[in-house]
Amino acid sequence: MRCEILIGGKAGQGPNFLSELVANALLKKGYYVFYSRDYQSLIRGGHNFNLVSFSDSPVFSNTSKVDVLVCLDENTSRVHKKDLNKNALVVDFVQGKGNTYFAGILFKILGIDFPILESGLKEFGKFEENLKDAKEGYSLNSRLLSFKIRKAGHKLDLLNGSEATALSALKSGLDIYYAYPMTPATPLMMELGTMQLDKATKHKVIEVENEIAVALAGIGSSVAGKRVMVGTAGGGFDLMTESFSFVGQAEVPIVFYLAQRPGPGTGVATYTSQGDLNLALHGGHGEFFRLVVAPGNNDESVKLTNDAFYFSHKYRIPSIILTDKHLGESKSLFEKNNSLKQVKEIKSSVKVGERFNSYESDKKLNFTATEDAEVIKANFDARMKKEKEIAKEVEKFEMIKVYGSKKSKNLILFWGSTKGAVLDAINEGKIDATFVQILFLSPFPTKQVMAEVKKAKKVLVVENNSESPLSRLVAEKTGFIVEDKDKILRYDGRPFFSDELIEEIKEKLK
Repeated sequence: MRCEILIGGKAGQGPNFLSELVANALLKKGYYVFYSRDYQSLIRGGHNFNLVSFSDSPVFSNTSKVDVLVCLDENTSRVHKKDLNKNALVVDFVQGKGNTYFAGILFKILGIDFPILESGLKEFGKFEENLKDAKEGYSLNSRLLSFKIRKAGHKLDLLNGSEATALSALKSGLDIYYAYPMTPATPLMMELGTMQLDKATKHKVIEVENEIAVALAGIGSSVAGKRVMVGTAGGGFDLMTESFSFVGQAEVPIVFYLAQRPGPGTGVATYTSQGDLNLALHGGHGEFFRLVVAPGNNDESVKLTNDAFYFSHKYRIPSIILTDKHLGESKSLFEKNNSLKQVKEIKSSVKVGERFNSYESDKKLNFTATEDAEVIKANFDARMKKEKEIAKEVEKFEMIKVYGSKKSKNLILFWGSTKGAVLDAINEGKIDATFVQILFLSPFPTKQVMAEVKKAKKVLVVENNSESPLSRLVAEKTGFIVEDKDKILRYDGRPFFSDELIEEIKEKLK
């Protein structure tokens, strides 16, 4: 059993509020839930909608067809009537009615007891007014869903990738998070800022005037012995790259949180993309190593954030957590307490009073430019040695994950937030393929990927971009070239839907 609910309306009408209500209610009933947000770069107006998927078995993405359509305005019906499944239920817009009225109708349709809705409303303001509207909606003679709802029975947490990253960063020992608001990195700043209100936490969240200042402030705090993370989106990271190179030269441990959205330029500010892989791998001038990890769900956001802090401080390198809007803002289930148990606090590797120099310099770190050829070469060799040491140690970590049929001659490579749709495609599509998720992009798991490629007769790549930088990276590291006809790419700012992905994979494998 799987159900897709679309809740749409204008910004300010509360589709997020309604989605949160129903998602938490379904969670309390024991269902598996996943929901994502689609919104325009407008504070008021425009067309926003949320997709809530739930099932009595694990669900990790949305599908393209809707079972229940809730219209908070007239436009939602016009936009989404083409997306309806056969026998779908439509809750039409009613002039003068707010989202709590529609909450009552939706809870009635789903067969969720009213006290659960009442309990959810208590967490928000205007309780008596909202309760009255919700009762009115719930009292209507609404048609129930045609399938029988069963209780799944689990105890999981409903979080998004930004929350998971924030929790892991704090447990890793984060002292200061610097940021300047830029979607889709802003949710992490908001999460850490909210957590800062808890007196039990000691971290600081500091917003400065621009992304250049963010990176420079991060350097200043790190060399003072603080454990630092800085956050931005692609356009902001562009501004940070001079400081990023400074970090690579001076050996300053900083974790960079890079949340992708469509570019170039301002691009599409509130949508998703995997278009910044090359920026993460090659941003900055000169030659120095950076760690790049790409989580695909909440558990991996926890684990890889901790790994980023570990490698950054042990080897004095910049680490990048490469995520995107879809992962950062979509909510899914995971075992928060069990997941956080694996996180270890990372002590700062900087001793207060140490000297740092962005010039090539001798071992005494003299604060003058060094043009000595032997010193320059020795410093390059030292950085290359560090890269080799990291590449050797990281083999002890989980660099890839393998799903599907491990004996199949079909191989599908993917990374990052496409994981949700891929997992649902595996579970629901009965696809004969080995699916390999790449978690570490620098250093790249060359041996492991080559081993999988050698076994395969057909290799596909799934990415949320137009040029498939993963294919280029695979070619660079393994020599294997993924042909254009074997790339499944989406680059309209939207994430993959699992049902559409199943059809595309099957078509490519014919």
